Amino acid sequence: MNWRRSSPSKSARFPWPISQGHTFQGVYNLFNKTLRLFQSDKQRVTEDLLNIEGVDDPRIDEMVGEDHASELRDDVAVVEGVYDSLDMDAYARGEVAPVFFGSAINNFGVQEMLDAFIDIAPTPRARTTTQREVEPLEEKFSGFIFKIHANIDPRHRDRIAFLRVCSGTFKRGTFYMHTRLKKKLKFSNPATFMASTKSVVDEAFPGDVVGLYDTGNFKIGDTLTEGEDLQFQGIPSFSPEIFKEIRNDDPMKSKQLEKGVKQLTDEGVAQLFVMNPGNRKIIGTVGELQFEVIQYRLEHEYGAKASFVPKRFFKACWLTGDEEKVAEFKRLKVTEMAVDKDGNDVYLSPSQFLLDMERGNFPDITFHTTSEFKTAQAL
Repeated sequence: MNWRRSSPSKSARFPWPISQGHTFQGVYNLFNKTLRLFQSDKQRVTEDLLNIEGVDDPRIDEMVGEDHASELRDDVAVVEGVYDSLDMDAYARGEVAPVFFGSAINNFGVQEMLDAFIDIAPTPRARTTTQREVEPLEEKFSGFIFKIHANIDPRHRDRIAFLRVCSGTFKRGTFYMHTRLKKKLKFSNPATFMASTKSVVDEAFPGDVVGLYDTGNFKIGDTLTEGEDLQFQGIPSFSPEIFKEIRNDDPMKSKQLEKGVKQLTDEGVAQLFVMNPGNRKIIGTVGELQFEVIQYRLEHEYGAKASFVPKRFFKACWLTGDEEKVAEFKRLKVTEMAVDKDGNDVYLSPSQFLLDMERGNFPDITFHTTSEFKTAQAL
């Protein structure tokens, strides 16, 4: 699908292919009425735009042939007749999105996609913290960690925390306050990444993403400021859907396994719950593929071998409420209780029915489906 822009102030450049496969002729731009022809000898689209007077321009017949030109006109008529204009408000809410046709290997549609991204991407917006809203045009710097990646370069065993700048200017070599740890940190080599390459960045602005080399100070959701005590919201840990106990298949590599599980679950793609007695480690994810990725990375990045045993849990629920009631609940449900990486109590419910029953039996306890207790809604 392609949508036309409802606002004439910017031009969205969405390409449409002319034929396909071995008869592919090039790309017609639906919005700026330009043409890029496919060069079969070079297996790529021309870099030069051919200015034409819309899809009915007779020169298209000469360039791609009458049959392909007729097919293109039919396609464009369908697109313009069926699809509504691009509603920028709906786009900003994530309800609709433009779809691009292209091929990186043949270099068609890529530049149009990048140009359209610049045109229609929303500007940075205000972000909610536990104290107030932070506006992007504020003078003082603030930002939060939204992703952590271990071993991004296996040769160096580095750990990168990705920071999104929310306000002000992030400057290399400047001390910033880590609001959770209440300590100041300075970053000598902040980096930006493009595919497999990285480069040191001296400054970053609202909306920018910066990679910070991390020795274990950060967790997802951590906030950095120039000194103000803020905590950005909106990055909770949601309850997983699949639970499996991790088993050590090589006891000689126990330390490597422990380190690997900790670092990989720090990245946020999986969650770790520890059950006692036995210090049993339960990994929770939203899909089976994540277990395969974890198993592969444990072996190839940490030298540890592990397997997974499925557990019959329905949902992980974080508990808050009256301390005495929580303690009583934990005593009664000891075989289904665990703690997360931060030491928070978690109830691993076997089923929706039992969860509803416990909610009725313990009205003074709130069963949260996310770990962001201050804004989470009870089940």
